[in-house]
Amino acid sequence: MIEILFVVILIPQVIFTLIVAYNFLSGINLKETSNTVSLTEKISILIPFRNEEKNVTDCLESILSQDLDNYEIICLNDNSEDRTGEILFEFSQKYPLIKVIEGKSLPESWIGKNWACYQLAENSSGDYLVFLDADVRLKRNAISSALSKLKELDVSMLSVFPTQLMKNLSEFLIVPSMNWLLLTFLPLKFVYKFSHPSFVAANGQFIVFERNAYFSIGGHQSVKNKFVEDMELARLFKKNGYRIVTLLGGDLIFARMYASFKNAINGFSKNFFPGFNTSYFKFSLFIVLIFFNYVLPFAFVLISIDYLFIIGMIMLQKVLISIKSHQNVLVNFLLIPIQLIFVIIVGFRSMIFTSKGKLEWKGRRLKTNS
Repeated sequence: MIEILFVVILIPQVIFTLIVAYNFLSGINLKETSNTVSLTEKISILIPFRNEEKNVTDCLESILSQDLDNYEIICLNDNSEDRTGEILFEFSQKYPLIKVIEGKSLPESWIGKNWACYQLAENSSGDYLVFLDADVRLKRNAISSALSKLKELDVSMLSVFPTQLMKNLSEFLIVPSMNWLLLTFLPLKFVYKFSHPSFVAANGQFIVFERNAYFSIGGHQSVKNKFVEDMELARLFKKNGYRIVTLLGGDLIFARMYASFKNAINGFSKNFFPGFNTSYFKFSLFIVLIFFNYVLPFAFVLISIDYLFIIGMIMLQKVLISIKSHQNVLVNFLLIPIQLIFVIIVGFRSMIFTSKGKLEWKGRRLKTNS
């Protein structure tokens, strides 16, 4: 029986290893460009801030350092309860380039971030809309490189998974799972190569939209009640015939998503199950597949040494993904079994909390009335 299970696990592991190897060898990292593509169009850099007093300064300073000419910066204070609004006002007084708008009350049937992004877009005037999260940090030519890539590939939407900055153990337990899921089960270049909406990945931390395409599909209003708006917008773009591309941040775009264990659990619970846009049954099967293929081999190796081969493939996948994602290879290598267990725990938590309407983020319960 144990030999049969070995074969059953080995076959998908070979497939997953091939996907990881393909992603590792593919040019999926955003690269620095020399602005060979014209960037004469106006750019709107749009950032929603809600209780981000610790991020405002670093975020805006990295944006102000960009090598851009024709651009505007619009910040929305989303009913913050800390010093966010005060700091934004100080920046707007010092830098006339920065426009600050006060977010209106959240209407029924809207998710908070989607409402904030909608207001930002409505106040923008750029030919390209660059949406950033407050925890994002940019190298000097990050935005120009992203726009050059968008124009080079002739796409209407470009999304980047920033290189994640991690400083404590709780972050290393949870955050690396995002890129692990992304690069293990999806050949990332397929997002660009194939038009089918099943090949989709996006990250709202950094997204660039061609203005006309964005408004033609209804912008954030079209996904006003969706928990994972970035993925839903990507699907809408593809369904409407627009091409999109998704990249990794490489050495240009960084973010520190969650500075605490609680925020990491809540953040991934918010995105994990809703982001797959599938049924509870199919998602449960996916979580079982992860358990069967990635956790059980560490137990079965006590019974049969053959499972060392499968564990070796799992470790190889993790090393390649860590290198490609610019993450700490040694830490991820040592934490492999624990990280995988947390993927399963958070997966089931995401399903349960979604079904019970208990998902929340930044002090708001994520539920709608539509």
